Amino acid sequence: MINLIKLVVGVASLDELAERQRLPANQRRHPGSGTMLPVVHTRTFPRQAAALLQGGSLYRVIAGLILCRQRLVDIQPETRADGTNGTLLFIDPTIIRVEARALRPFQGWRYLNPADAPPDLSSNARHDDLPPALQKELALLGL
Repeated sequence: MINLIKLVVGVASLDELAERQRLPANQRRHPGSGTMLPVVHTRTFPRQAAALLQGGSLYRVIAGLILCRQRLVDIQPETRADGTNGTLLFIDPTIIRVEARALRPFQGWRYLNPADAPPDLSSNARHDDLPPALQKELALLGL
């Protein structure tokens, strides 16, 4: 198993991410199950797709912090309206908060080994309701 990590552009909070994923433009009918699922658009198809689909997640970076993950359900090629090829990452709608970890910006997506992934937050987490900027400062301080 392996994971992906990807920046979320134009989103300031997890609530805003969830709201955006509920928009019809960000959902597709999954070919296998027929259910509507949130999708993330990306250009390149992951070479390690089989390993990703063995329990991998998509970790999301918001405002310079890894804040959450969503389980990868499927990865499908797509042909965009302009005729170019792309990829749809079908993700579980459940957003799982993780321990905030600072990360510098990067383009596209990256593989993330499970050993390098931040742990899920427990139900008694101290900083999960703080604004991302404050969470980032605390993460940089190691708190």
